[in-house]
Amino acid sequence: MPARMFRELLAKDGPLILPGAHDALSARLIQQAGFDGYFIGGFPLVGARYGVPDIGLKGLGEISSGIRDIVQASSLPVFVDADDGYGDVKNVVHTVHAYERLGVAALQIEDQRWPKRCGHMAGKVVVPAEEMEAKVKAATSERMRPETFIWARTDARGPLGLDEAMRRAERYLRAGADSVFIEALRSVEEMETVGRAFDVPLQANPLAGGVSPILRPEEYHALGFKVIVYGINLLMQVTKQMMLALEDIRSGRFELTGTGASFAEYLSAVGFDDWAEIENRNAPKP
Repeated sequence: MPARMFRELLAKDGPLILPGAHDALSARLIQQAGFDGYFIGGFPLVGARYGVPDIGLKGLGEISSGIRDIVQASSLPVFVDADDGYGDVKNVVHTVHAYERLGVAALQIEDQRWPKRCGHMAGKVVVPAEEMEAKVKAATSERMRPETFIWARTDARGPLGLDEAMRRAERYLRAGADSVFIEALRSVEEMETVGRAFDVPLQANPLAGGVSPILRPEEYHALGFKVIVYGINLLMQVTKQMMLALEDIRSGRFELTGTGASFAEYLSAVGFDDWAEIENRNAPKP
């Protein structure tokens, strides 16, 4: 069961590194690269699937359809960003159940006010802590599987400061969250403070261009952070490489020809040989 597998990964020594998948192909490549699990965030999903920024333009129906396609491409346990649960307490429970039916092992719900935005963007607004506490209680008490791991994320560090963010994290744990995630910490000192304060599996999300310090996984782990999410790294690499490839084509120089994956490498990545073997075993004989 993916949810049980995720909890077993949390119990192992060392940091748990979760690359972010933005589509089914990236999820397959993550598994083929030997990682133990992966993450699906709203920022890369809505960007890759719909070509829009992560500012609340897409809801549960549109995002869950992308998650459905991604989880079918990998057997690894997946941790999903569920935004604010897409409404009130009943919507939160609906979201949790929808993702559990898709096979999601862990998910996080945040206390931003809708329309939400990427946690490292300016202009975030958070709901009253009581509203988020009710969502956490609903999510954890009504989940279909007790193994489903539920993170409570607070975005209060930016608009309200670190002390309020930590107070909220404590309240969300008392409300039943399995763990908490204080988004967009500003310094190593803040990370040390948070790491000492909470005895649960904490999460860090190194984000190039974001406000948090970029450290090595073992450094985050030494500060008290178990799960290291690299949510947008693959998307940023793919976006840049496509921009370069398109410019190369437009220029007519074709200098990048042969520098990408070979035809054989691509067919291997998408499992062509497995499907060819199925065809050979089952196709009618002439």
